[in-house]
Amino acid sequence: MADLTLLHALIEPEARALGFDLVRVKLFGGGDDRTLQVMAERPDTRQLTIDDCSELSRRLSDRFDALEAEGKDPIEGAYRLEVSSPGIDRPLTRLTDFADWQGHEARVVLAEKRDGQKVFKGDLVGTRDDDVVLATDKGEVALPFAAIADAKLVFTDRLVAATRPLSVEGADEIDEAADEAEQTEELN
Repeated sequence: MADLTLLHALIEPEARALGFDLVRVKLFGGGDDRTLQVMAERPDTRQLTIDDCSELSRRLSDRFDALEAEGKDPIEGAYRLEVSSPGIDRPLTRLTDFADWQGHEARVVLAEKRDGQKVFKGDLVGTRDDDVVLATDKGEVALPFAAIADAKLVFTDRLVAATRPLSVEGADEIDEAADEAEQTEELN
């Protein structure tokens, strides 16, 4: 199995060189059906364009090819490289993510149960020291960041309203085409 700490250390400088923040590095799957998932974002928009993803993917492929040529391949065997933006219901992987998305609903899974509970869901209050604070239906709870195994935003109308697309160019044409299609259906 590949060392995720090493992969993160190899990938982060490549992302930063392009002006991106690294959100997550994850290797999943087994055998020759593995995927190296890299999520990054522009600090100003919290998103990546398709061109950004392509540029980072090429840069990472070149870096890993060079390492393989030196006999230092960080991932043995075949795998797919997947580079993407974190998306609307993004993973929360850094302590700052929990503060940045304050007021939005999140699902947090702990590595081990705490008071008989492993999964917590509620609105992000923010952070206190190294704790993530959630407002749950049972009240406010502070969870140690180091104890979190997985966390992500929950897809809600409030989150969609707060997340703006990078560009709305062409949206009018899409709306007009949809209207025309709908009118054609009504006539038939």
